[in-house]
Amino acid sequence: MAILELREVTYLYKNRYQTVRAVDGVSYEFESGKMYAIVGKSGSGKTTLLSLMAGLDSPSSGSILFEGKDLSTLNKDAYRQEHIAMIYQGYNLFPLLNGIENVMYPLQMKHINKTDAKKIASEKWLDVDLTEEQKKRFPSMLSGGEQQRVAIARALAANTGVILADEPTGNLDSENGKNIIDILKRLAHENNYCVVVVTHDLSIAEQADDVIYMSDGHVIEKES
Repeated sequence: MAILELREVTYLYKNRYQTVRAVDGVSYEFESGKMYAIVGKSGSGKTTLLSLMAGLDSPSSGSILFEGKDLSTLNKDAYRQEHIAMIYQGYNLFPLLNGIENVMYPLQMKHINKTDAKKIASEKWLDVDLTEEQKKRFPSMLSGGEQQRVAIARALAANTGVILADEPTGNLDSENGKNIIDILKRLAHENNYCVVVVTHDLSIAEQADDVIYMSDGHVIEKES
């Protein structure tokens, strides 16, 4: 069974001049153990679709199901905290926390004691190939690739089944970008995560198990 399913999902936003169909009738199923790429030009609707899957916005029509349950019936805060981990282009690390403290943060938000939180965070730290010495560094002391690895470790610490990544390699050079995608793909294939990556980079799409091409809010067969 799909862990996430979109059924004729549409999202409209209005201004004083027009109504825009940012997402228009999208249906798709996402499974655990696979990495997906959502690809399209700027304004194609891919980031809006990711926000809908994360429960940050609600569809204007259609439905999104998580493990068969309609998101409209679920507590969105609990859904995001327990089931969805987000990774962003800008890393979104806390500048006054060091690396391992950033990874511990979602655990402590769940009221896990500091000792256990540090143990779990240290295990996730190793999953993204970071060193012991880097644990004590603040984000400003880490490279972009290292910061993104910390962000991924933090997502893993949240112990969710779904990782949603919005342009996770957008601020990285090609080598670091490849390393991040390799980590995400490994998490899908070896740790059974459902990983969904939004990107405009077709080289990333080539690494995915399935590719969803978007244009003007629609899913299309191929990039035009």
